[in-house]
Order: sequence, then C-alpha cells, then structure tokens
Amino acid sequence: MFSTFAAGFALSFSLILAIGAQNAFVLRQGLRRAHVGPVVAVCCASEAVLIFSGVAGFGIIAQSAPWALEVMRWAGVAFLIAYGLRALHAALTAKETLSTEGQATQSLRAAMLTTLILTWANPHVYLDTVGLIGAVSATYGAGRWVFGTGALAASCVFFLILGYGARVLAPFFAKPKSWAVLDGIVGVTMLGLAVKLALGA
Repeated sequence: MFSTFAAGFALSFSLILAIGAQNAFVLRQGLRRAHVGPVVAVCCASEAVLIFSGVAGFGIIAQSAPWALEVMRWAGVAFLIAYGLRALHAALTAKETLSTEGQATQSLRAAMLTTLILTWANPHVYLDTVGLIGAVSATYGAGRWVFGTGALAASCVFFLILGYGARVLAPFFAKPKSWAVLDGIVGVTMLGLAVKLALGA
C-alpha cells in the first residue's frame, strides 16, 4: 500500500514542479503574506476534484473495458517518456526564472477568483492531473484510490511549501541553475516511472 501511495506522490510531485502561472501566483501571495491560507486551500480542493475525477473515471473505463488498461498503460508510458525528455532538455538549456514581481496585493475575493481561473482555465491540468494520473492509477486496480491519495498529498505538500515557505524559496526560484537541477530531477523521475509502468511493476 505504501509503495502505491509513494508512486502517486512521486508522479504528482513531478508534474506540479513545472513553472506555471498558478505556481507563480501562489509564490507571489506567499511573498506578500496575502491570503496564503485561502489560496492554498483553493488549490488543494481543486486538485482533489481533478485527481479523484480522473481516478474514478478511468476506474470505470477499466472495469467496463479491461483491454483499455493496456492502452492506458502504454499511453502513459509514452507521455512520461516525452515529459521526462522535455524536462531533461529544459535542464540542459535552462534560462528561465520565476518572477515574483509586478502584481499588487489583491482582495481575498479577487485572490480566490484568480486562483480558480489559473487552475481551471489551464488546459494542461486536464491532461496531467485528470488524464495522466487517472490513467496510471487505473493500472493499480483497487489500489487506485491509494495512488490518488498519494497524488493529492504531493500537490497539497507542494502548495503549502510554496505558499508558506515562499520567502525562503524565492532566491531558489530566481536562479536558472536551480531550475536546471530541478528539471533534471523531474526528468529522471518521469523516465523512471515510465520504465516501472512499462514493466508493470
């Protein structure tokens, strides 16, 4: 059970580490110590809905069409390899930094609305959080809910660290070399998960 939880945690954590508008916004709020709790709560609640929608949806597909598991598995392998190679390429050519400047403190209502928009209007969230996590979770059978719980735990831990540890993490996010190391770790993790999924381990 722990290995299933850990697999979900590792996959979700690798997916969520990428620089994005949502992460940048949470970091900005943390730096300004503005509505951090509500913003993190909205992010975690949204992740719960997305992750468990994927787990439930792909679980139903797997039960009604067992052959779909193989399709899901190999599609997941292909995606993980592509994602891993992209991360390794980014690690070798890293020039980006995560800017935390240029946004005034918002009201609580505006901050929560912005969080919802940045989360739900991002097309990648449906491919990564719903599609990939849902597909990989289906290969764990009855353990897919444990896998999903691990994935959700990773997301919540990440947002908590990003929001409440922002002032400590800010110098790290400002250095391209640090992102290169992070992208390298993500790439290796993704390729490792791809091999594990391909072997059915």
